[in-house]
Amino acid sequence: MSSAVEPAAFDVCGPLPEGVTVLEASAGTGKTFTIAGLAARYVAAGIPLDQVLVVTFTRMATAELRDRVRERLVAAEHGLDRALAGTPPDSADRVLALLADGSREEVEVRRRRLAAAVADFDAATIVTTHGFCQEILGGLGIAGDLEPGIEFAEDLRD
Repeated sequence: MSSAVEPAAFDVCGPLPEGVTVLEASAGTGKTFTIAGLAARYVAAGIPLDQVLVVTFTRMATAELRDRVRERLVAAEHGLDRALAGTPPDSADRVLALLADGSREEVEVRRRRLAAAVADFDAATIVTTHGFCQEILGGLGIAGDLEPGIEFAEDLRD
């Protein structure tokens, strides 16, 4: 008799995960939306964008994810601007409603953090698995024991 445990549904507005978080789901289930929302929440909570690592599988997925994370950061910043001006956030945007909840000072700090992340978005590490490995090996220098001129191939047929 097995006691298989059903994984709990992930709540983007639940407690922020600590450490490594893996989101695994079928296509079209909202993974990119969730990751973008989490990135905005981490930044608003005080985690600098350059300390957030997002790794996905393909270049196309990486490009879409970069766009969506940036869009989410911009939308959250603008939404907090509107909230500070007295316009309540759309109730359908649970992440923005969560970020807009708190004292005026707390919301302003979150807005400033989001604005800084948007201004320094190039510091975000949103890469493919191969790109992440290349960054790590490049950062190791000679300690990486990598032969000069070697290239990673995403597809072994290349």
